[in-house]
Amino acid sequence: MQIRISDAPLTPPEEIARRKQNPGFGKVFSDRMFIARWTEERGWHDLAIEPYAPIPLDPAANVLHYAQEVFEGLKAYGWQDGRVALFRPEMNGRRLNQSAERMCMPTVPEPMWRDAIETLVDLERAWVPTDGEGSLYIRPTMIGTEPSLGVKVSNSFLFYVIVGPAGPYFPTGFKPVRIWVTREFVRAAVGGIGFAKTAGNYAASLLPGRIAAEKGCSQVLYLDARERRYIEELGGMNVFCRFGGRLVTPPLTGSILPGVTRDSILRLAPDLGYEVEERPIAIDEIVDGARSGELGEMFAVGTAAVVTAIGELVVEDEPVRIGDGGVGETATQLYRKLTDIQYGRGPDPYGWTRIVEPRG
Repeated sequence: MQIRISDAPLTPPEEIARRKQNPGFGKVFSDRMFIARWTEERGWHDLAIEPYAPIPLDPAANVLHYAQEVFEGLKAYGWQDGRVALFRPEMNGRRLNQSAERMCMPTVPEPMWRDAIETLVDLERAWVPTDGEGSLYIRPTMIGTEPSLGVKVSNSFLFYVIVGPAGPYFPTGFKPVRIWVTREFVRAAVGGIGFAKTAGNYAASLLPGRIAAEKGCSQVLYLDARERRYIEELGGMNVFCRFGGRLVTPPLTGSILPGVTRDSILRLAPDLGYEVEERPIAIDEIVDGARSGELGEMFAVGTAAVVTAIGELVVEDEPVRIGDGGVGETATQLYRKLTDIQYGRGPDPYGWTRIVEPRG
């Protein structure tokens, strides 16, 4: 499938440089976007890279009423030698397709996924931060576009990719965050769509997130839907606990998003001398471990923020300090090891990085 590339009005280099300085997260976008359409009759067709612009949608489009939508998030990193690299993009492609299958949507063929992202990133490489801290955030999205108010699977879809420079996900940067543990709200239940990266999961997190902010917390830690006893994940990040020399994280039972960073940590940690374990973790175990000192660290991991130390939990409106409340040695070690691979500052024995080759 060939990608048609249209001319786009290009932002002057000096303006790109200005907008890359303090871009925030998910607020600045580049000049172009990738789009492709799918119908039952033609499959995927009309692949194109066009100027970044609003998407025309019928007011009755499926996505606007029944949220038939999936998306992904990955990054391109600017290396000191001028090259640009992606981090495990094939995992994001597989996860997008897993989400799509759960939401009754067409899957994206691997060659189309690869060509769409690499061609767009190559064209927009001027937008890639080169300070060794920022990155080019990549947001692939698929939506149902059939104009119909019947509750049914859409017969047409739009797949598009937008990119833009991004700074730290948390405004505080690499510092510990305060997290609210809720028993009232749940993120997802086993048998639902918790493992899929789809809009509904995040829409449901907005109210708990607002309450968390009112309590002075950065995010919400959700418990399991059945017993409200075992931790699952934050609104957009997986969670790890360090008990002694063991790193423990909740298992993927269907209600937790299978994070790319989560998988990377599980593979990195043993090489750094840690035992890793996937098992249920009760919130009571965390509170007791924090008070006894057995729980040395707790941190969240995800594409946007990489590794973020959790300095304090708010449980039943009571503060529970984790460790000394600061950024622990394990979180620091894993963060540096992972970002050194992503930015090309260290060896990549796992073959996780993929160089975006200039396409002429």
